[in-house]
Amino acid sequence: MRIVIATVQVPFVWGGAEYLAKGLKEALERAGHEAEIVTVPFKWYPPERIPEHILACRLFDLTESCGNKIDLLIGLKFPAYYFRHPNKVLWILHQYRQAYELWGTEYSDLHLSPAGPAVRGAIMRADNLYLNEARRIFTIAQNVSSRLRSFNQIPSTPLYHPCPGSDKFYCEAYDNYVLFPSRLNDMKRQHLAVEAMRHVRTPVKLYLVGRADMPAYRERLEKLVRQYGLEERVRFFDFISEEEKRTLYARCRAVLFPPYDEDYGYVTLEAFYSSKAVITCADSGGPLEFVENGENGFICEPDPLKIAEAIDALGDSESLARRMGENAREKILDMGISWELVVRELTSV
Repeated sequence: MRIVIATVQVPFVWGGAEYLAKGLKEALERAGHEAEIVTVPFKWYPPERIPEHILACRLFDLTESCGNKIDLLIGLKFPAYYFRHPNKVLWILHQYRQAYELWGTEYSDLHLSPAGPAVRGAIMRADNLYLNEARRIFTIAQNVSSRLRSFNQIPSTPLYHPCPGSDKFYCEAYDNYVLFPSRLNDMKRQHLAVEAMRHVRTPVKLYLVGRADMPAYRERLEKLVRQYGLEERVRFFDFISEEEKRTLYARCRAVLFPPYDEDYGYVTLEAFYSSKAVITCADSGGPLEFVENGENGFICEPDPLKIAEAIDALGDSESLARRMGENAREKILDMGISWELVVRELTSV
């Protein structure tokens, strides 16, 4: 089949969504299909322009290209998943979160705009109307499916996919550092990790690996480190290669990943493939679909003291970290997550 993967991209920003689209394209091609990623640029500000993005996506014709029929359209993200096509399947990464679960929280500013309620209403109406055009609706995680049902009463099926390079992660040691590999962003909550390090009594260090989405957040973290005298215990890594990242996973004591309501989160999968336990939070969303408290990681309240206790439990006992890490790898392998399954489900229409 000739298949279009429809998504959006904020120019010069590359993250999990872009890796997913690339991985899907490669998997479709391995299965013998022709595949192309079609992206539209997206700006969420000012919010009054968002309905124009919705309209623009509705106006695109992706039924054919140069006279050749496009057999299937797979929609991934708002508002690209509104493209018209008679044979459309959705694999939703997430909806426009500021209009849904982030509305009214510190992580959204849409509700602060005078146009916010009207824009939110337009987004919800569009989702309720246009998502149901799809022949089948999948999401990347149970967390995303739960939101879709809660807010829109639209049923969907979670469909997990592997993290990039899943077969290349390995375990080498359980050194005295916890790894937090994620772009620096207030929703990833690196500040919570730094706050926790104030209370860690074992000689475990914190490695923060990732670039900042906004320079001000990196500055905030650095200020906290100086304020608490943690210069010798918290280390920042900016750009590193994939090989270097896998090495950091391979040697860490455990992985710390306490985001707020994550959709899915490659970090958890990367940690599990590396035989490393994951410390996460009760409100972290996606990681909770993998982490079993006390078995392959710890699920804490989003409180620095509780996170510090979990770090110390693993810092005190390399054998505990090893046992939990082995459980983590066994868990992810038993789940049978594969691109072959993803392709089979998405193309069986």
